[in-house]
Amino acid sequence: MAVFPPPEPRVEAAGETWPGQVFDAEGAEYGEQMAAYAEQRAAKRHQRRGRRRSRPERPELALLRAESQELRCQRRRQRGVRQASDEAWRAARQERRRQRQAWRALSRAEKRQQRVQHQAEEANWQARKAARQRELEARRAEDGAWRQARQALRERQAQLDQVTPPVMAWLAILVVIDNCTRRCLGLPLFTAGVHVTAEMVVEALRALLPAELQFLISDNGPQFTAQAFAALAQAANFIHVRIAPHRGCTNGIAERFIGTLKEWLADRTWTTVEELITLLAEFQAFYNDRPHQGAELKGLSPNEYARHLSSSSTC
Repeated sequence: MAVFPPPEPRVEAAGETWPGQVFDAEGAEYGEQMAAYAEQRAAKRHQRRGRRRSRPERPELALLRAESQELRCQRRRQRGVRQASDEAWRAARQERRRQRQAWRALSRAEKRQQRVQHQAEEANWQARKAARQRELEARRAEDGAWRQARQALRERQAQLDQVTPPVMAWLAILVVIDNCTRRCLGLPLFTAGVHVTAEMVVEALRALLPAELQFLISDNGPQFTAQAFAALAQAANFIHVRIAPHRGCTNGIAERFIGTLKEWLADRTWTTVEELITLLAEFQAFYNDRPHQGAELKGLSPNEYARHLSSSSTC
């Protein structure tokens, strides 16, 4: 298993401001803070695009990827040269047909006068045909060398896959957490893995989101930046707040939940999607009923805290 160093903490420049500072104001209403944060985040996105951080590759995989890319580039350049040569050959053949038609149209006397020129053109054409044949033979040799190089890369890839077997299937889990009570509202599972669409996410959320929802916080994944998700926010009348790039702490409650879920699943095994769905339902019940360490919940479980808030609001 590869071990990657943690990212270096981001050092704020003197005088720099960011949307999260709105939560530092004491005595402000949470709704006002969230609305201000959403507005500032929207303005910030137009000013700066966050750059993705990529994890370093294993050296042998990086070398194999670089060699594969170079082989593809060589092949692409080779095809470009061949295309230009083929176009020139087609033009030469058209010119050859034109010359032969013009020669056949001449009278005997005209042919006797232009015989020397005609013989020179014939000799030039035969030399060009021979050069074309040599070029085609060279192409076949180049194709054979390219296939051998490609096969060698595939064999090396297969050897690396034996050391680190490739993932044959990806499953995606959507985490839905109530920021106030810390209750897990649902863990929809998508068998599409990395190909989850915004429409799939929207369909899952329609059945989970409470009617009184005012704000929804998410990361900047393509499913949450799509038009379908914006339409959901407008139809359900909530404000969609996207976290700042590379600032997972902005959505810290969900991030901590994901860590707890991973730790819980690490001690369990499953072989089918149905078994994983059962495990997720078991974890959701376990998480919502266990005492929470958050200071706001005062040691209550998310379910108990939700009942406490409900009884307080009705008194």
